[in-house]
Amino acid sequence: MERMSDQPARWTQATVYPDMWADPDDDPRDKEGVSPNGELATLQNFLTDYRITLRMKCEGLDAEQLARRSVPPSTMSLLGLLRHLVEVERDWRNWISDGDPLPKLYGRRDADFDGAVAEQALVDAAYSDLEREQAATDAALAEHPDLGERVGKDKITIRELMVHRIEEYARHCGHADLLRESIDGRVGQ
Repeated sequence: MERMSDQPARWTQATVYPDMWADPDDDPRDKEGVSPNGELATLQNFLTDYRITLRMKCEGLDAEQLARRSVPPSTMSLLGLLRHLVEVERDWRNWISDGDPLPKLYGRRDADFDGAVAEQALVDAAYSDLEREQAATDAALAEHPDLGERVGKDKITIRELMVHRIEEYARHCGHADLLRESIDGRVGQ
């Protein structure tokens, strides 16, 4: 007996490995050659790949799909994740600085998720904000190439900050996998 469901069917664009997001030749994260030399280059490479992964999970969706919430009472959505990472990138710069903290871009606590509504202008702004904040954090960290250097009021090491950035993106890419699959059934690695 076949059951009717309003859940999307699982699918992938990959033809080589049916459980992958994209075929290896089409995956912008896959690189030819050897892995990066050194700890800093390795950390930066992983961060870059997770940033690309998050964008891949959002590709091809309209504003309504990007703003679609997971399951009540959660306010999580792909658009909310984009906006959350804008705030997180900003906050990481606060960890580096000894000065006054940068204010939240979207306002009060949880406004990054609560304000993620299905409006194309908000989607466009989230992508623009994320690109700008990532570049600003990258530039601030580039001034501190020694991974053992301690910075900011809490004297956090650059290494810990880099690992935390990777962890944050990796965790949210896992959320993005589930969110995307619930929207249109697309699965991915």
